[in-house]
Amino acid sequence: MTALVEIKHLAKSYKRGEQVVPVLHDITLDIARGDFISLMGPSGSGKSTLLNLIAGIDKPDRGVLRVDGVDITELGEGELADWRASHIGFIFQFYNLMPVLSAFENVELPLQLTNLSRAERRARVALTLGMVGLADRMDHYPNELSGGQQQRVAIARAIVTDPTILVCDEPTGDLDRHSAADVLDMLKRLNADLGKTIIMVTHDAHAAEAARRMVHLEKGELSGGEG
Repeated sequence: MTALVEIKHLAKSYKRGEQVVPVLHDITLDIARGDFISLMGPSGSGKSTLLNLIAGIDKPDRGVLRVDGVDITELGEGELADWRASHIGFIFQFYNLMPVLSAFENVELPLQLTNLSRAERRARVALTLGMVGLADRMDHYPNELSGGQQQRVAIARAIVTDPTILVCDEPTGDLDRHSAADVLDMLKRLNADLGKTIIMVTHDAHAAEAARRMVHLEKGELSGGEG
C-alpha cells in the first residue's frame, strides 16, 4: 500500500550570515494513512524542521516529499498555500488563538476560506467544539479559558476543516500534567476513532508514548523507528 507521506532523500540547510548550517541529511521515511507518529530528538536535531517541511511551511533543498500522491516540493507558493489550507491542521505549543475572538469564532476562522454557507460553518463549528468537550464554552474568550481548554479550542480549529494530516508542535509543552493528559487522550481518540493521521513533535517521552510509533532524530538523521 502506498504511504500517505513519502519522504525520500530529503535534505535541508539554512544560511546564517555567510555560513550554511545543515539541519536534515538524507531523510527517508514513510508514514501510513491513519498513523500517529511522534518525532523525538534533542534541541537542534531537526524535528521541527522536518515537521515544517511535511506541512508545506518550508521547502527542502533536495529530495522528494509526496503527500497523498502530490510532490509538494514542486508546488509554487500560491499552490502550496492552497494545499496547506485543504490538507493540514496545525496545533502549536502556545495555542495561537486570536484573543479578541470567542472560542467559536477562533474555530470558525479556517472555514472562512471555504465555500460553506454561514449556516454550514456554524453547524460544523458547534459539532467540532462538542467533540473536544467545549460545547458550553463556545462563547468564551481565550482569557476566560484555562490552558488546557485553549489547547482544545486549538485542536477544534485544526480539525474543523477535516484535514488530511494533523501536525502538532509540542502540543503539551505549555500545559500542566493533567491538561497534557487530556490533550493526549484527545489526540489518541482522533487517531483511533476518526482515523486522523497525526505527526507530533515532542521532547517529552511520556507524551511520545501516546503515539503508535516513535521516530528519533539525532543531528539531522533518523536514528531509529523509521519505516
